[in-house]
Amino acid sequence: MKIGTLFNRRRYSLGRVFWVTLAIYLFFMVVGLVAMYVSPAMNKAPNWQKIFSWQNVLNQVISILFFVVFYFITLNMFYRLIIGKHKPVQFIQPVVLSFLMIGGYYAISFFCFTNTKFEVSVNEGKTLEDQLTLGVMIFSYVISSIFIIGSSLLIAYLTYLRDEKKQRKILEEQKMQLEVEKSQANFNFLKAQINPHFLHNTLNFLYAKSLPYSTELSEGILTLSDIMRYALSPSATKDGKVMLKEEIEHVRNVIKINQLRFSNNLNVQFDVNGVVNGATIIPFILITLVENAFKHGDLKSPQYPIDIKLDVVGKSQMIFYCRNKKRPGAKELSTGIGLDNIKKQLDLTYGKGYVLNVKDEAEFYTTELTINTTV
Repeated sequence: MKIGTLFNRRRYSLGRVFWVTLAIYLFFMVVGLVAMYVSPAMNKAPNWQKIFSWQNVLNQVISILFFVVFYFITLNMFYRLIIGKHKPVQFIQPVVLSFLMIGGYYAISFFCFTNTKFEVSVNEGKTLEDQLTLGVMIFSYVISSIFIIGSSLLIAYLTYLRDEKKQRKILEEQKMQLEVEKSQANFNFLKAQINPHFLHNTLNFLYAKSLPYSTELSEGILTLSDIMRYALSPSATKDGKVMLKEEIEHVRNVIKINQLRFSNNLNVQFDVNGVVNGATIIPFILITLVENAFKHGDLKSPQYPIDIKLDVVGKSQMIFYCRNKKRPGAKELSTGIGLDNIKKQLDLTYGKGYVLNVKDEAEFYTTELTINTTV
């Protein structure tokens, strides 16, 4: 593992490691000083001059700095190995590196700062002076290294468990939120069916009554009735999609009803290319984009008609394109709810298998939706 990569992608910050290490180090220093006072083996007061000598203070500062750097490196190394679910054999290299780091520190500490002689208390307040042997130093090095490296591994593993638990909780909350939104959408749809169903039946009655009086009026009522029938149709499959040809027919009906409203003076081009039979799509996605063009577009410009295209590329891709010239004058207020709802539906159904590009220019508004059904 490269040190540069470690510093760029680290779980533990250097500042946090420094303050925690310093706090623990000072805590054990205080505990040691208290133990010196209360221990019955102590027959004399601590040698404060020796404790606060420049050599001892320098030794403590170097010790703190070493452990800060050591824990910063090893914690991040072990955490990355654990989160990456590496095999146990891949821990050998960082463990050996940790032993070498501690070995270098102990070598410098023993030979440069530590007195090789130590005192042992005996009966009646007497002390004996003994020499530190190589065996004692090696034993001390091995025991302390195992404890220090083991503590680093343990902290990294506990952090991994905590992060994994937190991540699972976030994913569960997101899943629950999606379920709530889906249930709310289904409820709103069922609730909205009551009035449209009544309207659909009424339109059929009006169509039958208007036939003897006006062909144009009856045609408009029939087209509106077809639009309502599509809105109420339970033809969606189990995955919430409808046949693409039905969505296309719905778009044509909406264009037709708008043409009747404006005496067939609207400039609209709607082209479909490719084989649409067998293709499916979530309902009301295309029509929402078309209705947005009718709502905000200049509908009577012969030079810049509303340009609507649908290209079906085999069974793997469909591309929907809608471009309109903006209507001059005051603009209708738009909440953007329709576009937000489209994005949510596309996210829930296609995930990363779609791209929706919206280009809002000074005079033109363009939307392009690409759906890859193979993703």
